[in-house]
Amino acid sequence: MGERILATTADWQATVQRTVDGLGYELVELERAGGGLLRVTIDRVPGHAYASGEGAAVTLDDCELVTRQLQVVLHVAGVDYGRLEVSSPGLDRPLKRPADYERFAGARITLALKQPLQGRRNFRGRLEAAPPGWRLALEDDNGVPGDQALDFALDEVREARLVPVIDFKGRGAKAAGQQGDRSR
Repeated sequence: MGERILATTADWQATVQRTVDGLGYELVELERAGGGLLRVTIDRVPGHAYASGEGAAVTLDDCELVTRQLQVVLHVAGVDYGRLEVSSPGLDRPLKRPADYERFAGARITLALKQPLQGRRNFRGRLEAAPPGWRLALEDDNGVPGDQALDFALDEVREARLVPVIDFKGRGAKAAGQQGDRSR
């Protein structure tokens, strides 16, 4: 019998990225957790047609498709893992890459800075482009827009996430006052 060569970290990460991209999805996060768990978070790409139907939200069918393909590809690549978990980014989707900020410009986000500014690290407001960086039109604790803004660069950000929008009346995110591709 031949000896199986296990993939390096860079190899399996690139393999997951290529597979997810090849299926027409965006890789949002990739994590190796305890107990051999390999966690893959995917999102739909705006403007792409999906066999599982229309809509901006990742479906169970989307996760199943990516899971089946990754199981085969990771086995062939010799990636050792105990369990594979493929999921959507959820209502509070993280913003990781510059493309995420561009895609969700106009959306309400929470922002945590690496270093405190005037004693605060955490802010909430509407994301706006402010070349060469970004601006957050700040809100108060009740979500009411104020007259202050925070200019920031992406390298100053520890974490940024979309503010969840829950619409029980079925009016959609646009009717609830959201801008950008925020219909999750």
